[in-house]
Amino acid sequence: MATGAEKAYVVLEMISHQSVITVQRHLRTKFSKDPPTANSIPRWYAQFKASGCLCKGKSTGRPAVSEETVERVRASFTRSPRKSTNKANRELNVPQPTVWKILRKRLKQKPYRLQLLQALTPDDKVKRFEFSARLQQLVEEDAFSAKLVFSDEATFFLSGEVNRHNVRIWPVENPHAFVQQIRNSPKVNVFCAISRFKVYGPFFFCEKNVTAHVYLNMLENWLTPQLETDSADFIFQQDGAPPHFHHDVRHFLNRRLENRWIGRGGDHDQQFMSRPPRSPDLTPCDFFLWGYVKDSVFKPPLPRNVPELRARINDAFELIDGDMLRRVWEELDYRLDVCRITKGAHIEHL
Repeated sequence: MATGAEKAYVVLEMISHQSVITVQRHLRTKFSKDPPTANSIPRWYAQFKASGCLCKGKSTGRPAVSEETVERVRASFTRSPRKSTNKANRELNVPQPTVWKILRKRLKQKPYRLQLLQALTPDDKVKRFEFSARLQQLVEEDAFSAKLVFSDEATFFLSGEVNRHNVRIWPVENPHAFVQQIRNSPKVNVFCAISRFKVYGPFFFCEKNVTAHVYLNMLENWLTPQLETDSADFIFQQDGAPPHFHHDVRHFLNRRLENRWIGRGGDHDQQFMSRPPRSPDLTPCDFFLWGYVKDSVFKPPLPRNVPELRARINDAFELIDGDMLRRVWEELDYRLDVCRITKGAHIEHL
């Protein structure tokens, strides 16, 4: 491809000599390269005479997409917003890349992935509304907010987690990369409790499975003594997992924390209030803690053994400071407010 300097030289030589062959000979000598074709030289000269410029004209490119086509695409996705661009291509006889560009550039729409949420019954929504309304009213008082202690367990697999849908590799050729899935990967079960000022944990269960008696042993000998050392007046929250609902666990809570625990209980339990089922979006451990810790733990390269996995978990917990806890409590208040306003609807998308 000729440069601008070469084209300018061609024009000047054509003005002087009016001979394509002479211009080709001179250009070969000056630039030490093969000259342009006999068709290009007179074309450049004629272009310069006509426009006074040797710039390349703007290409006509592909024909513009008509407003009619844009409206057809808009109407099609308004009727069926979950339709694929390939299906729209077949229905509208519009190329799939064109459908995609219309949606993204002309209509300013984006493809959002569906979220899997736990199904809520009408009764669940009533309980979530009542819980959020009452707890939000109480949390607005600093004295009560300081009493709350949320808790939860999580399982960390040594193999980590890889989301194939979000992982992409962009080489020139297909590298045929793969991820080996390890069945029955070694794991650790971790417990943690979190207040507005402090994180209790992590506590690593030695047992492979967390049964009611394993959980009760941790409550009696590890968590409760720490909580009672820090404050004589706290309110403990747990979710409705089967080990937590065991008679022996509830008997301990009724006896040791009478009217000072939140969770799933029976008619005769001495709870402060009942926790609504299927509501991880209202618990700081679920909407903040475990996601934060797992993002820190499973950064490549993945841990090679269980001791290294435990060390990474400990390191992640060490990074949680008072400012983070303050923002988590602000987020809790916001979520309670949204749940109250929406009458107990899902807010896990927040």
